[in-house]
Amino acid sequence: MVLKGKSVAPGVAVGSISIYNDIFRIPSEAFVPEGGEQAHLDKYNLIKKEALEELESIKLSMQKLDPKKADIFNAHKEIAEDIILNEEIHAKILKNRFTGDWAIYKVYDTFIGMLQQTPDPLISERSVDFIDVRALFLRLWYGQKKYSLSSLNEPVIIAASDFKPSDAASLDNNNVLAILAEQGGLTSHSAIIAKSFGIPAVFGIDELLKSVKQKQIAVVDADKEIVILDPSLSVKKKYEKKYAAYRRDREDTEKYRTSEGRTLCGVKIDIGLNIASADDKELSASVYTDSVGVFRTEFIYMGRRTLPTEDEQFLVYRKVLECFGERPVILRTMDIGGDKKLSCVDLPDEENPFLGNRALRFCFKHPDIFKTQIRACLRASVFGNLWLMLPMVTSLEDIRKAKEHIASARKELEKEGKSLKDIKLGVMIEIPSIALIADLVCKEVDFASIGSNDLIQYVCAADRMNVEVEPYYQSYHPAMFRLIKKTIDAFNDAGKPISFCGELGSDPKAVPALIGLGMRKLSMNATSVPAVKRTIASLTVKKAEEIAAKVLKLSTASEIEKYLSGAL
Repeated sequence: MVLKGKSVAPGVAVGSISIYNDIFRIPSEAFVPEGGEQAHLDKYNLIKKEALEELESIKLSMQKLDPKKADIFNAHKEIAEDIILNEEIHAKILKNRFTGDWAIYKVYDTFIGMLQQTPDPLISERSVDFIDVRALFLRLWYGQKKYSLSSLNEPVIIAASDFKPSDAASLDNNNVLAILAEQGGLTSHSAIIAKSFGIPAVFGIDELLKSVKQKQIAVVDADKEIVILDPSLSVKKKYEKKYAAYRRDREDTEKYRTSEGRTLCGVKIDIGLNIASADDKELSASVYTDSVGVFRTEFIYMGRRTLPTEDEQFLVYRKVLECFGERPVILRTMDIGGDKKLSCVDLPDEENPFLGNRALRFCFKHPDIFKTQIRACLRASVFGNLWLMLPMVTSLEDIRKAKEHIASARKELEKEGKSLKDIKLGVMIEIPSIALIADLVCKEVDFASIGSNDLIQYVCAADRMNVEVEPYYQSYHPAMFRLIKKTIDAFNDAGKPISFCGELGSDPKAVPALIGLGMRKLSMNATSVPAVKRTIASLTVKKAEEIAAKVLKLSTASEIEKYLSGAL
């Protein structure tokens, strides 16, 4: 039997199924006798305190493994402390005389339902975080012991209805071969943690728990998004070999992490680092990268109830600049909107947020917020090599308007006697209109970076967050490679730096074509560095140019992907 789902973390595995049931007791509708309300409220407040202590404990244990993933449990703590949720639960107990467990269940159920009905998958998938916190509260209410994945006796494939972040955080990754779940998606917190552990995972498998049995042998091929139950001996042996090869390949690839990005013929390819939180874990990758290819500063603003101050931002930017010294740090101004929402700014709902008031447009609409960030950037520039990059640029007018804002902030700081430094100004090439006039853009700016994630969705007219149009979001679309070539040629001819910072730039299949098109700077997350360096080390520029020339002659995305898969 073959089950199908959605791959959220790549790889293969062969082993026995372990069904994971961390199901809380669902309360029945119940009410307290008059005069008993305060006792239930007191118990609720007590278990809330216990829940926060348990979440803090999980966060601290995760902090040792990956500080960025530990932030997920800060989000859980924020849910547990949410003023509206708590006021609703208090009201249900005191005014409606709900029992505490029934109040918890009903209030969370309302919030979960609202989230799940949201068409934006990034928001709807966050419902699992509320489900996780609700389960924690009810488990503590009933005094139930938590089923833990931290002490597995043997390597197994975990099968669950809903694999929650707290489950992922507690697992023993030495004994978890793969994770299967009926719910969840690529952007869920559980998926993020699974990927960080390097565990193959397939989520969104319909009726998984009705299909599998305890200790049943299974094959997980996350790359093909399938699970094979009770495989034949030949299939099992085939995948055992594939699994062994997969492990060897990961070990071999990891050896390239600290090597230089250089082709067989000796051409240097700069490897930039994509960062978001600027924590010590992220910045530890500075020892084997050449620059910060994109600092996604909007993450400084997210998950906060108030906007970060100028001084707060200054200290973060200074930390990154000092870490990289004279190596360039490309700091992208806040890319808010689209799939990134703020708690500290009331943003109106938009029919098409990716085509709406986001990134640079948001900054122009909120000049005070933009000025605060620019001032912090200019103040921090004296501590390193700052390159400032503008996202969501549509026209030369956008660039000129941004320059006016920057000049105004600089003038203010000079009047205040602040030490400043000249910085480079660049743009993200992520909208077709700006790519098509790249020859004009390079006269206005010092550098550019191609952001393939958004460029693909705008070229293909396919919302990258909408699973219904996923087949139309084509990373290997012929138009993409033609636009990329046009942009690279314009900046190379002008003698100005151009880099690549989207997912395509960390795709080992696409890297040879990008180098062949003239790209010499690639930026990616730290996890992608070894595989990209390994690919670079395996080819010459001449071979890369041959690959690029062939790609430009192909007619469809599937033809290009098939060719690139076997090009090396």
